[in-house]
Amino acid sequence: MQRWIGYFLRLDWLLMFSVLTLTAIGLLAIYGINISRGGDFFQFKKQFLAVAIGLAAALLIARFDYRQFRTAALFIYGGGFLMLVASLVVGRASHGGGRWFIIGALSFQPVELAKIALAIFLASYLARMAHQRLSWTAFVGSGVATGVYVGLTLLQPDFGSAMVLMAIWLAATLFCGLPRHAWWILILSIVTASYLLWNFGLRPYQRDRIASFINPSFDPYGASYNVTQARIAVGSGGVFGKGIGEGSQARLRFLPEASTDFMFAVLGEELGFVGVALVLGFFGLLMWRFVRIGMESDDAFAGILLVSLLGMIAFHLLVNVGMNLGIMPVTGIPLPFLSAAASSVICMFLAVGLAQSVAVHSRKTH
Repeated sequence: MQRWIGYFLRLDWLLMFSVLTLTAIGLLAIYGINISRGGDFFQFKKQFLAVAIGLAAALLIARFDYRQFRTAALFIYGGGFLMLVASLVVGRASHGGGRWFIIGALSFQPVELAKIALAIFLASYLARMAHQRLSWTAFVGSGVATGVYVGLTLLQPDFGSAMVLMAIWLAATLFCGLPRHAWWILILSIVTASYLLWNFGLRPYQRDRIASFINPSFDPYGASYNVTQARIAVGSGGVFGKGIGEGSQARLRFLPEASTDFMFAVLGEELGFVGVALVLGFFGLLMWRFVRIGMESDDAFAGILLVSLLGMIAFHLLVNVGMNLGIMPVTGIPLPFLSAAASSVICMFLAVGLAQSVAVHSRKTH
């Protein structure tokens, strides 16, 4: 009993508070959308189940010493690789992009687990270089490892998740310190990759999304429609919003994918500026706790791991909010802990579980 009490006392409760609050807000918003659309609560029930699974997994992971994940990093990376390959072979395409494992009424997107696997592998691979500038060998090696995952993800095709994987790698390498002149290599690589993707990698609907971002009048009733309705929803919320379930854009179905890609627009309309500011404040608290836990651990592996996971969460937040405001192209990246995206929710809770593992077992040694 004392061991369990000690375990719970060492958890970072500020981190847990921020995560549970964001999750509760998301569940409440999804519940309101389901009520306004005829009372079909399947989406809410699915999200609630995903939250329960994710929270249980996070608490279980926190019980394990995070250093064990470093020992098994290569096997974890291999598992992620096999899942991505399997998704191409037996996975089913959904919503125009991405591959899912579907068993009956249950479905899961394997690339979400691949994000966690990549963060663990990169932290283990780069940990020995954390206190000095990365060598070109480590920089290129980590880039190749990431590129394998990115390539398999683009074959699905899932451009949004591929960008998230790149963000994880960039967060890890920037934290460790890029080799001299590496910025020029990165810029050249991004330009080259962008050219190849646009001409050979992107599907027509993906090109339309980017074109509508550059020119919102490109296809006002097609590719630009979602973003236009999202901006209307955010702007109509005012200071205090219209109330949960009272957003006309979501309730009257003007806003497609309201509970997934455009959850931020729903929150803007229903909670207003004050509610959105509070939501972003809780995200700020979550990110600050990730940074503090990493700094307090005094362990290179833990520091890189948490920075990588923080990069994943921050990129999800930045892109989702950006596409809802019309300042970034629509990529299908969900809002962490809030969007009705079961696979993403579980992935985010796994990241929190790893952060809690660092908090619990670092404090145990002090």
